[in-house]
Amino acid sequence: MEPGAPGLLCLCLCLCLAGVLLAPGCRGAQGRFAYKLLHDLFANYSSALRPVEDTDRALNVTLQVTLSQIIDMDERNQVLTSYLWVRQAWLDAHLTWDKDDYGGIDSIRIPSSYVWRPDIILYNNADEHFGGSMETNVVLRSDGHIMWDSPAITKSSCKVDVSYFPFDGQRCRLTFGSWTYNGNQIDLRNRLDTGDLTDFVENVEWEVLGMPATRNVITYGCCSEPYPDVTYTLLLRRRASFYIFNLLLPCIMVSFLAPLGFYLPADSGEKVSLGVTVLLALTVFQLLVAESMPPSESVPLIGKYYIATMTMITASTALTIFIMNVHHCGPGARPVPPWARRLILHHMARLCCVYEVGESCKSPQRAPGGRGSRGDAGGPWESPGEGGVGAEAGGCPRDHCPCHHDALLRNVGYIAGCFRRHRANQRRTGDWKKVAKVMDRFFMWIFFLMVFLMSVLVLGNAA
Repeated sequence: MEPGAPGLLCLCLCLCLAGVLLAPGCRGAQGRFAYKLLHDLFANYSSALRPVEDTDRALNVTLQVTLSQIIDMDERNQVLTSYLWVRQAWLDAHLTWDKDDYGGIDSIRIPSSYVWRPDIILYNNADEHFGGSMETNVVLRSDGHIMWDSPAITKSSCKVDVSYFPFDGQRCRLTFGSWTYNGNQIDLRNRLDTGDLTDFVENVEWEVLGMPATRNVITYGCCSEPYPDVTYTLLLRRRASFYIFNLLLPCIMVSFLAPLGFYLPADSGEKVSLGVTVLLALTVFQLLVAESMPPSESVPLIGKYYIATMTMITASTALTIFIMNVHHCGPGARPVPPWARRLILHHMARLCCVYEVGESCKSPQRAPGGRGSRGDAGGPWESPGEGGVGAEAGGCPRDHCPCHHDALLRNVGYIAGCFRRHRANQRRTGDWKKVAKVMDRFFMWIFFLMVFLMSVLVLGNAA
């Protein structure tokens, strides 16, 4: 070991030991200065008085609101529940110090209950417990400026307009102001022209378009002094995808089933049942919408669509009952009137492409009331009283036939008359069935067009 090495080693050990012993002392000095500062500041301080040197001057208070999350929007009760960060800043003239006298301490954090705080509340609060901000610490600087950041879950009243639900937008206002101090005592101002949305958590139902802030000075009827407030207007737009896929599209698809009731054969017995089933399904959807909407005079757009569709289905079911009555006209019914034959069986049948077996839309139709074939007229028997023609065809004159030939001809004439009456009844019944079929096809296209136009109208109003 070189000479002088043990002394150098001892010196290093002493310096290290001194550093270990002095460091806690330095930190302890800062703690003692902070304790002394707290004691000196609040020795003669009262948090009940407004901290101004001149009581005739107003205290400037700045407000900044940060929207963190939209928790819930209760349309039925018209209440918006949101999570906010509220920052208030003001100057306390009684809480200043020289930082050089207290070890360079420039700011301290103390409980907010130690200092005077402005009674800024949410004017349109809808919370039954009227909860305020949390009791968080305030940051106190050496020049007397105080900054108080506190989170708050607020329930505010919001006028909800559901006229265009589910394609609606809402404007919810959050109005902050002092409850007891007027504008001559506290001058409340907004720090920024808009609410802070940098830390906003996206909501699954609502899209935030903006949050502008405005300062208002209002003189209320109870008092002659002006009261300033800061109002944040939360601009919301509903995300309509959920309601489109769960309420609107099922309604449109069910609505297109209603005209198909006219396409069902009348003998199936399910025409009226289909209309009633569709009407009940739409009633269920209507009740689901009504449960979430406020009971107001403003009917939502989707509610109007449901009502119009249910009215259309009710009319289609009533028409179906009438057409089924026409279809089941028996042999005792009157013949089809000439105007109905000309209008329905001729013009409307060609318009709706209703044709019989073996015909098509482009094939020429028979004249209204014409006979389809000679066989329809009763075959070889023209009339009960024209038995002589048949007898002459048989080569036996009536005057020279035996007596039993007369009885035979009478029986044949009776059978021919029954056959002709039966064919006439069948023809009359077939005409009424064709009238019912043409009316079914005509109203089917009419109601298809109505459903399409209503759907386009609803989507157009939503846009």
